[in-house]
Amino acid sequence: MGLLAGGLASAMVLWLASGLAGPVPDRWRYSIVLLAGLVAVLRDLGVVPLRLPQNARQIPQDVLRGGLVRGALQFGFELGTGVRTYVSASAPYLLALALLVTGQRWQVAVLAGLGFGAGRAASALARYASQGGEEWDARLAVWLRPIVVGGSVVVTLAFGLLFLG
Repeated sequence: MGLLAGGLASAMVLWLASGLAGPVPDRWRYSIVLLAGLVAVLRDLGVVPLRLPQNARQIPQDVLRGGLVRGALQFGFELGTGVRTYVSASAPYLLALALLVTGQRWQVAVLAGLGFGAGRAASALARYASQGGEEWDARLAVWLRPIVVGGSVVVTLAFGLLFLG
């Protein structure tokens, strides 16, 4: 629940701030997202060395000491915002930029935020469900790069189709 709430909170902040891009012509805004998408794909492929703006630290253990339910919700919220944790793939940044620049309807922002929170929850749930954490980690290490590159490609193509359509 906390992950979904965190993703939703971040998306709504981006949606509210997106009004600032309103005066910029649509063609420019979508071009910015497509150019950023190309850079994101190249970054994820290792062609362009680009550091992502992130808070490169983990959520402190103190958060979990506030009680099981409260601690889990707070931890999930902070993880779901993507602000206080590592986010090593370009796709979430690209999605955030697209929400900020293109001025989508609030429903799109809600779906994006819930999707980000659910995506962060999915990896933890999949690892837990595997009942073999180290095996799961090893399989993830093999598939991580294709997943990361695929994510930036999918987000870029989705906004490219939106732009052309």
